[in-house]
Amino acid sequence: MGNRLYVGNIPFAATNESLTQYFSQAGTVTDASVMIDKFTGRSRGFAFVTMATDAEAANAVSMFHGKAYEGRPITVSEAKPREERPAGGGGFGGGRGSGGGGGGGRDRPPRREFGGGGGGGRDRERGERRGGYGRDE
Repeated sequence: MGNRLYVGNIPFAATNESLTQYFSQAGTVTDASVMIDKFTGRSRGFAFVTMATDAEAANAVSMFHGKAYEGRPITVSEAKPREERPAGGGGFGGGRGSGGGGGGGRDRPPRREFGGGGGGGRDRERGERRGGYGRDE
């Protein structure tokens, strides 16, 4: 077992300091991080706590998993490695038959003068012409 723990179902009022104090009953806490929502600034309801040793982490799991913390039963387990997610943003897919657009990745700031990529003209690739005065259809 590793020494990094996932702590779920924590109250929104929980702080890094309060988690450190609580988990120090099981051993030395080297780090405690409550995950914060970047849009609301509130807790996302889970945190990561790092204990000094694997034995202390195992002790914390046995002591606190399913126990009430500030009135809520918390989940305590070994933290899993973070999964790699593909970088980049989504495109602006066009409607029915259009060429769509470019979304671009997150590796560079947006360039205002060129937008996000153009959508292709509908039906241009197929050589079709739409009506108009004086045109053969």
